[in-house]
Amino acid sequence: MRHPDQEHADAVDRVRSEVRARYAEAATRAAGSEPEPARAAEVAAGCCGPGGGGSGPVDVAFGAQLYEPGEAAGSPEAAVAASLGCGVPTAVAELRPGEVVLDLGSGAGADVLISARRVAPGGRVFGLDMTPEMLALARANAAAAGIENVEFLHGYLEDVPLPDAGVDVVISNCVINLAADKPAVLREAARVLRPGGRFAVSDVLADPDVDDRTRAATSRWTGCVAGALTRAEFTAALVEAGLTDIEIVATHRVHEHAAAAIVRARKPAPR
Repeated sequence: MRHPDQEHADAVDRVRSEVRARYAEAATRAAGSEPEPARAAEVAAGCCGPGGGGSGPVDVAFGAQLYEPGEAAGSPEAAVAASLGCGVPTAVAELRPGEVVLDLGSGAGADVLISARRVAPGGRVFGLDMTPEMLALARANAAAAGIENVEFLHGYLEDVPLPDAGVDVVISNCVINLAADKPAVLREAARVLRPGGRFAVSDVLADPDVDDRTRAATSRWTGCVAGALTRAEFTAALVEAGLTDIEIVATHRVHEHAAAAIVRARKPAPR
């Protein structure tokens, strides 16, 4: 009989392998100037679209189409076109010059590069991703934009390769729902935040009544619903991580059983 810790580790590895393979394919398509086919493949496979196992129609809205005119200033069109997110976290993060930002699951780098412009002068943005192909694409996009106050790191959301209390703002664009251990991700976000630091992400929330079979299907983990937390579960995980001032606002439906949402919280400052 295997130890529960080993079973958990094996499950994490399975999820990571599936997500990495999906996003490596998307990065390869985007790098080959095929961002539209890359997004189409995601929709067909169940990422924020009707192909994710739901039976009802869903008005799909994700990726580049969510960025209002001017919202993506500072990021190359290719980076925004390759976005596979379900929101625009930079629109609500209230970034300021001189701040240090961490983007969890930075993908092609669109939100990193947008943030880099907003925190200049004096600020810096880190993008963290586990997919080498996405990191290569993001670095190429940064070079094309001539943006130097960024750094793309290879690693996992559950084990951020940054020191404690060195980040002012943590952002993410619909990637936490893909993580195999979401409470660990939120604990890491809290660890790297400075006291008073802000957590402002877009993510996917499962409906409270979504059935266990849909949520547990590993084969659908790269879609919106499998593995996504409900509002109550996300709130509880943020509280457990030590974050406060929690605000969760649903923005639009992305699946028969799920909605995109903006999630904001704060790391308490010493009294």
